[in-house]
Amino acid sequence: MQTLREDISTASWLVQHTLTAEDRAAMAAMRAMVEPNKGKLQGIAARVPFDAIMEHVSAPVGVVYEADRVGGVSGWWCRPETARPGQAVMHLHGGWFGWGSAQAFRHLAGHIAVSAGVATFVPDYRLAPEHPFPAAAEDIRACYFSLIERGFSKIAITGDSAGGNLALELLVYLAATKASGSEALVGGVALSPVTDLALSGDSWSTQADADPFFTRPQAAELVRSYLDAHGPEDPFASPLYADLKGLAPIRVHVGTDEVLLDDSVRLVERAVAVGVDARLDVWQGMVHGHLGSIGRLAASTKTLQLIGEFLIERFANTEAQR
Repeated sequence: MQTLREDISTASWLVQHTLTAEDRAAMAAMRAMVEPNKGKLQGIAARVPFDAIMEHVSAPVGVVYEADRVGGVSGWWCRPETARPGQAVMHLHGGWFGWGSAQAFRHLAGHIAVSAGVATFVPDYRLAPEHPFPAAAEDIRACYFSLIERGFSKIAITGDSAGGNLALELLVYLAATKASGSEALVGGVALSPVTDLALSGDSWSTQADADPFFTRPQAAELVRSYLDAHGPEDPFASPLYADLKGLAPIRVHVGTDEVLLDDSVRLVERAVAVGVDARLDVWQGMVHGHLGSIGRLAASTKTLQLIGEFLIERFANTEAQR
């Protein structure tokens, strides 16, 4: 099946990763388990099973977890044994804006913390439908500026799925407002981000059968719950529609077997067009959230390695390069 437009298949900002035989077998086994429940996670009732899924992410070695409140938002610190001082990552968890918790995502964030060599904070931003847009974005901004008040002079933002949306939204906000403290931002990493809440990407159709998790009606209801009648093309709700000029350097990772594939492709394509240091890594045969299979998939291990290399390079720079 053709998964990428032919006109971008050789783009300099695109890196495609082939599927290993071992990962192919592992993905087939995973599909057999999850596809019977495709599209069934809905509403707040999905929070408990969703967190249970994320709790199965393998625990990284040498990470200490600590509950805290940053900017008035509760969450968890993931601290590697040799974390560099003055630097931090803020990881924003996924869950379609209505599911997920810092505790359930602590191991995933812990792996990112180890890869980057810095402490990582995962905020429990407010969830929809109890707290619709822009509550989550407000919490993320409060956390970011509070980290600066605590003395962190270099901060990277990472996020997966809906958290990728919020990570990019924060980068857009800082680039647009040039608020005091924006100079601390060194870059961002988005994993299968939701960038278009209008759900207009072609991959919602072309990858509908390949994606074992999500359906368009399911996503539409989750987005409706989050936006609460707010327009989906607001650039602070959907980063795809934002002015991306001046955005901090970003790296985006996505699998071919995702209905969200085009959310990543179009975002990076538009970012590069306005001069942003951006790159898209596309993982053949991978599904949404494949980083969570660290220790079980070669693609997950390689993805984590690339994330770490990018973050280490960004933290090493004395000034963020725009």
